[in-house]
Amino acid sequence: MTIDGELSGGVPDVGSRDPRHDIGDVVSALRAVGLRVTAPRRAVLATLADHPHSTADAVATAVRGELGSVSTQAVYDVLAACVDAGLVRRIEPAGSAARYETRTGDNHHHVVCRSCGVTADVDCVVDERPCLTPSDDAGFEIDEAEVVFWGRCPACRATPSG
Repeated sequence: MTIDGELSGGVPDVGSRDPRHDIGDVVSALRAVGLRVTAPRRAVLATLADHPHSTADAVATAVRGELGSVSTQAVYDVLAACVDAGLVRRIEPAGSAARYETRTGDNHHHVVCRSCGVTADVDCVVDERPCLTPSDDAGFEIDEAEVVFWGRCPACRATPSG
């Protein structure tokens, strides 16, 4: 059931699965970065592959639906371990809870709906990392730029109150 752009349980409903978020065999991916293979880790990664840009609470709800009893803290721990290992990316749009996705390593950006909060990927605006060159780098060696575009999604634009 879809409610305000989310599946029941708060997992964003972004339509069909985006292949850019597919990490392949979850077991192999976990082992390749030195993480133990556990049911919660497999469930978290599968949820994020199917529902990128989900909040930790939405992931926890989905994982509990699959595995039964799993604490929210356990899901936060899995997310942190996967972020540290490079399997998951954490994004923090202003005024929004942190969101997680399995599309990593390509420095893509995001567009966020001001009305419903749905988030989508936007490929790099210039083809090369870091995508943007600041007018003054203050002596930093820049290796990544994070850009968030804001607006209203098609569903909210189509709704008079959206």
